[in-house]
Amino acid sequence: MATYEDSKSPEGPSSYPISHTISASDESNTNMPSWDSDDDPKNPYNWPTSRKWALTCLAAFATFLTMMNGTMATVAHFEISEVFNISETSFPHSYWIVTTWALGGACSALFILPLAEDFGTRPVFLSTYLVFLCFLVPQAVAQNYATLVVTRFFAGGCAAILANTAAGVAGNVWSTEWSRSVPVSLYILGYMAGSSMGPVMGAAIFQSLGWRWIGYMQLIWFAALFPVYYFFFHETRGSAILTQQGKSKDKGNDSVGSEKTATTSTSSLRNLTASATRPMILFCTEPVLFVSTLWSAFTIGTLFLFTQSVEQVFMEIYDWSVTQTGFVQCAIVIGECIGWSLNFLSRKLYLTSTSRNTEVPGAPIPEARLYMAVFGGVFGISGGMFTYAWTSYPHIPWIAPAISLTMVGAGSVLVVSGVTDYVVDAYSHYAGSAMGAVATGENIFSAFLPLATFSMYNNLGLNWASTMLAFISLVLSLVPTLMFVWGKEVRARSTFMNEMTEDGSKRSDDMV
Repeated sequence: MATYEDSKSPEGPSSYPISHTISASDESNTNMPSWDSDDDPKNPYNWPTSRKWALTCLAAFATFLTMMNGTMATVAHFEISEVFNISETSFPHSYWIVTTWALGGACSALFILPLAEDFGTRPVFLSTYLVFLCFLVPQAVAQNYATLVVTRFFAGGCAAILANTAAGVAGNVWSTEWSRSVPVSLYILGYMAGSSMGPVMGAAIFQSLGWRWIGYMQLIWFAALFPVYYFFFHETRGSAILTQQGKSKDKGNDSVGSEKTATTSTSSLRNLTASATRPMILFCTEPVLFVSTLWSAFTIGTLFLFTQSVEQVFMEIYDWSVTQTGFVQCAIVIGECIGWSLNFLSRKLYLTSTSRNTEVPGAPIPEARLYMAVFGGVFGISGGMFTYAWTSYPHIPWIAPAISLTMVGAGSVLVVSGVTDYVVDAYSHYAGSAMGAVATGENIFSAFLPLATFSMYNNLGLNWASTMLAFISLVLSLVPTLMFVWGKEVRARSTFMNEMTEDGSKRSDDMV
């Protein structure tokens, strides 16, 4: 994964959706206390490897579980519509519970999550966890549809904070790019596989217990896991640990404390304004970020789209039940695991590109991040959607379109991983803002793209609807190949990207 900050920095990277931020407060805070030495045992980079892996696995598991919350209820939409008298004759109104969930995630990712940098990972994670538990209750006991729609908005906001605050663990405890690559890829796998696994788990619960138990079961396992996270999910953000040390040292000195509080308040307000506006500025002025956002957002949106299209395809062609259509989406998860394993090849291609780099000798070529992403987009997502389209016939066994889902799942992980790595590399000091724009786009596509699925597949037909999606994916996957030829020129002309060359030599030192 990308070097989000200087690996010797005392703060360490913080978190953002599928990436890490470099907060303005960290960049400008020259009065931050430092570690006693490079070998300070309190520094998360110096923790035992076993402790690092324990926290990494806890973080990835939290991401997986919270992302499942977004799609678990989709398999029960027929019964939910019947209970609350929701008509789906001309529009999939039952999907609003996922739309508002994704919109809540977009809002918290863009406006609330950056505030976590001032408080540390642990307190934000645990407090949000408790709020999330509260919003799981109405998902099980709601007496009207409006309750579900509204409370799902806040649950989605909490889920985004939980998933992405935990994501910061990889950057906070692993000091080099080589050591971070596997932990960060585990986070991305958990993020995407959780969304795809939701219908599978939801189908199992719905078939055995009913739709309300989808909420009850989540409430049970999240409540049971809270003590685990309370006792074992330690603070990993270096700046928070150092701040706590500074408070301990300053205890009893009221004048020093009040002066620091006033300075911090002014700085936090200024930095909050910058954090909230910079993602949109980057998105509107940077063509590379604009295309990257569309590419990654369409990919994530496609995974959510399958919660609707798989039902239409498999129920209409093979006369499957709604629970069976939930189970078959396990093929997407299998594909995502395959894509995760291919990320090791992507890392190898990136690191071996150093021998061909004439711009910054000894450093990898930035665009090498996109090699496997383009491959995944063309042969995985686009190829999978073409296959999904033209194997959707009654005389073709169901395993054929299921394999297509696997292809799309594998390609999606390669695309999102490649885009994430490249954007963070390319925008270096502005990585947090750049990834904030990408994450917001992903949530918006996840919210609204599936709403068009019902009409699209009805009007265009099962074959041509998927074919249109395949063509869109093909175009989005081929556009980044232009960076293979003109990447150096594009970066030189960008106000936000031209610092990448200056950081190239340092990044090469952080590889190992």
